[in-house]
Amino acid sequence: MKRYRFHDLRADGGEHIASRIIPGKRLARGGLSFHTPGMRTHAAGRHVHDDHEVFCILQGRGFIEIDGQREPVQVGDVLVIEPGEDHHLIGDPEHPIVNLWFHASDEGHADQYPPTS
Repeated sequence: MKRYRFHDLRADGGEHIASRIIPGKRLARGGLSFHTPGMRTHAAGRHVHDDHEVFCILQGRGFIEIDGQREPVQVGDVLVIEPGEDHHLIGDPEHPIVNLWFHASDEGHADQYPPTS
């Protein structure tokens, strides 16, 4: 995992906001997640991806668990989960987490860049 702050997110000529910190020309998928107090994401088993995932912490605080190791997170943190890292967000019971998450690829989202046949 790599940690940044919001001011580190700049496209610098790339097509998307995180083009300086993750590979892929376009945003491919993502969303906005509202977590219940004390929630641990993907509670059962390992949760990994073949590509980078970015979490932008918009509200709350808690922990990011990477391969069983916990580190505190707070508003303004931008976390880059590396391919193959088992990852879970764990929210503080008094300060639940709201976060953006996204992945990038060279192809982008199919609704914006339909595959060519």
